[in-house]
Amino acid sequence: MESIERDIKENTSNQSLSSYEMGRDDVNVICTYGKISVWFGRQTPEVVVGRILISISRIDKSAVHEVEIVCPFEKITEYESHGYVLVSYAKCEGGYRATFHIPFYNKKALFFFAEHIVRKLQQRDVKIDIYWNGDDSDITRLTEHLEEIDDWKVKNINYKDNNKEKQEK
Repeated sequence: MESIERDIKENTSNQSLSSYEMGRDDVNVICTYGKISVWFGRQTPEVVVGRILISISRIDKSAVHEVEIVCPFEKITEYESHGYVLVSYAKCEGGYRATFHIPFYNKKALFFFAEHIVRKLQQRDVKIDIYWNGDDSDITRLTEHLEEIDDWKVKNINYKDNNKEKQEK
């Protein structure tokens, strides 16, 4: 990990990081400023889902995932009781379309969200976007947390270089 951290520090002194991709065969995480995109393959173990979400919450407590759910009106308060933050709702065909933020500072919301991801993985792959305030040092710290997962590796690092992307593999 020290070589990754050194590589980022050396390269970001002249250039800023554009994206940082890491993961393993069943999970892919792409970090950029403002967003973390995570792809979970159907074979992703529950423990890996949990470790990724918890690691992100440790690095940036202000991180959020936004989700839109169509449900009966009564279900909105149930989601709120699990820590989801209601952003908006409107009546629609089939009930109410509710938009929630899942705050990463709330362990109860993260646990409920992880359960939701695991249930969906029984049917299909899952892709989520998480909005955060991460920078180069946060990406380095997140990588340090995630490298403890078996078979975890850095897949690709992109740097910005005078509006041209430079890649390192």
